[in-house]
Amino acid sequence: MRYKKAVISSNKQQKTLVVRVDSYKIHPKYKKKFKVSKKFYVDNPENKKFEIGDEVTIYETKPLSKLKRWTIIQPNNQQK
Repeated sequence: MRYKKAVISSNKQQKTLVVRVDSYKIHPKYKKKFKVSKKFYVDNPENKKFEIGDEVTIYETKPLSKLKRWTIIQPNNQQK
C-alpha cells in the first residue's frame, strides 16, 4: 500500500478532495533540480471539513470511481 503526503488544492466537492503532491526531479543534462506537481482525487468518506493548503496523508485504495484511487487518512498537523 502506497502512502503520500499532499496539500489540499480544492475542497468544493462532496466527499471528494483534490490534492497536490510535489516532488523534485533532476534534469538529465544540466543536473538542475526542478519541482513537479501531480494532482490526485481523494475520497473523504466522513465528509470532514478541510481547508485549502492543509497538509494531509493519503493512501492508495481500489478504484472508487472514474478518477478516485486514493483515500485520506488524517491531517498531518493533528499528528503532533
